[in-house]
Amino acid sequence: MTPSVLFVCVKNSGKSQMAAGLMRKAAGDRVIVHSAGTRPGTAINPLSAQTLAEVGVDITSETPKPIDPELLGAVDLVVTLGREAQVDVPAATELRNWDTDEPSERGIDGIERMRLVRDDITARVQALHAELLPATHR
Repeated sequence: MTPSVLFVCVKNSGKSQMAAGLMRKAAGDRVIVHSAGTRPGTAINPLSAQTLAEVGVDITSETPKPIDPELLGAVDLVVTLGREAQVDVPAATELRNWDTDEPSERGIDGIERMRLVRDDITARVQALHAELLPATHR
């Protein structure tokens, strides 16, 4: 069975979109990937899109979307990114939180901040990819 994951942040304009794009690149169609926000914004964060483009991932056609309750019950894993996104998941669904790096707390902003966020999320996605798809299935 193909594993499925839903990445969630508050606005679904940055971190969760980045995680979804990076997982799609890593796993292709071997993992079903979704993203959503607890309070979706109106557009993709341009710096998020720019930093992903630097590593060959295009999220410019994505749009922020709310959590679909039906989808929430259908995925194997829900990953929240950051401390703010709170999601109630059905008992059968695994929930994990990635307390992602927040460079702005150290005074780092703009494109430099977003590259650090991207690199943190990339490392987490790679570890999850290895967990979901053992080497024999990649």
